[in-house]
Amino acid sequence: MKTTLSIEGMTCEHCVKHVTEALQAIEGVKKAKVNLKAKKADVDHKDNVSVDALKAAVIEAGFQVPA
Repeated sequence: MKTTLSIEGMTCEHCVKHVTEALQAIEGVKKAKVNLKAKKADVDHKDNVSVDALKAAVIEAGFQVPA
């Protein structure tokens, strides 16, 4: 399953790394590709991973996920 999240608040490659690590720490996430310029993350994950869990990881990492 693939989910794309919009992410606000990233300003540099360190932010990208931080968000990537937060998403990949979720059990069931296979791959997370975060794009600074596009302000988004493409997440490849198992069906049992909820979008809310992905959003929560980004928010906990200190960034915003617009509605």
